[in-house]
Amino acid sequence: MSRCDSGNGVRARWRRGATLASLLIGIAGGAALSTLAMDTVQAAQAEPTGAAPNNGKDTRAARAQLGRPATAAELKAWDIDVRPDFQGLPPGRGTVAQGQTIWDARCASCHGDFGESNAVFTPIAGGTTAADIASGRVAAMTGSQPYRTSLMKLSTVSTLWDYIRRAMPWDAPKSLTVDEVYAVTAYILNLGDIVPADFTLSDANIGEVQRKLPNRNGMTTEHGLWPGRGKPDTRNTACMADCAGQVEVSSLIPEYARGTHGDLAAQQRGFGPVRGVATGSPEDEAKDTPQAKAGAATVADPVTAAAPAQAIGAKLTGQYQCLACHAPDRKLVGPSFHEIAQRYRGKDAHGALAQKIRSGGQGAWGPVPMPPQPQVPESDIQAMVKWILEAK
Repeated sequence: MSRCDSGNGVRARWRRGATLASLLIGIAGGAALSTLAMDTVQAAQAEPTGAAPNNGKDTRAARAQLGRPATAAELKAWDIDVRPDFQGLPPGRGTVAQGQTIWDARCASCHGDFGESNAVFTPIAGGTTAADIASGRVAAMTGSQPYRTSLMKLSTVSTLWDYIRRAMPWDAPKSLTVDEVYAVTAYILNLGDIVPADFTLSDANIGEVQRKLPNRNGMTTEHGLWPGRGKPDTRNTACMADCAGQVEVSSLIPEYARGTHGDLAAQQRGFGPVRGVATGSPEDEAKDTPQAKAGAATVADPVTAAAPAQAIGAKLTGQYQCLACHAPDRKLVGPSFHEIAQRYRGKDAHGALAQKIRSGGQGAWGPVPMPPQPQVPESDIQAMVKWILEAK
């Protein structure tokens, strides 16, 4: 073997070892693993020329050394759930007044000053009465009210506390301190008249508050997911042989049940990603199709059908509730259309603004988030963006 051939072989082995070392360091990033990776490189450099390839035992041994047990501090940071019996609830306290201050600064832009929502998110408070607090069951839950507020459905106060701690505020989850979570929870409970305005919520008295929740008796165990029932929620059996050739979609509403509770689509908000399925009569649904609406507009309202794109864009901003957060000429929750047009004047911002409507975002105009609007048709998005950018 020539000296040149020997040098090439060493370099090839070194490259193999370096590649493995880079991979190991990229996966773990730890100092101990870096040492293991360098040992691998040195072993490759020291491997005698012509040695037989190893049988994989070294690779398995190296993999066995990857990672490490989680520390107690890491487990504690991850294990933050709070159970209905309040196991896991950290000590702390917060007043209703403190909660209102935090709410006004970080929550009201999405949920309204008093939990009534800003026409984008579902209301938090409302729909409960003193009689519900006394009985523990919200009467309106069995009525015809088309939507449910958070306090109407809430059966355990730990759920509210835990959700605020984990997921709120929307633009900075887990940024509230424990005492701030107690305070915001107290403010929400006060909105529902569950606790008085001078109340201080703490880990010591949260159990007393649980006994005042309007829907504390609303949780049912009569379902297959509850432990110990021994029966599933469905009557289907697993098919292992001779299965049906055609699969039936079980999520469709059977004909006998259509209209039982009215037209669900008409009872839901006309915007946002959550919508009710149409359960009216087939004749009513046929009249409500886009094609039927377009035909009716052409016959009954030729002026609207021939309206310029600018007028159509303005109409669509009202149809899709954009005006709940934006005004043509002044700042509301978000910037005015005039401000947006001025910022992007002379720039090719059509695509960026269309994407903002589709996917939402935050940061361009401050910390208040822009909710995504995936339900808006692309043609309507383009018409609205064109009108906004041409706003005077």
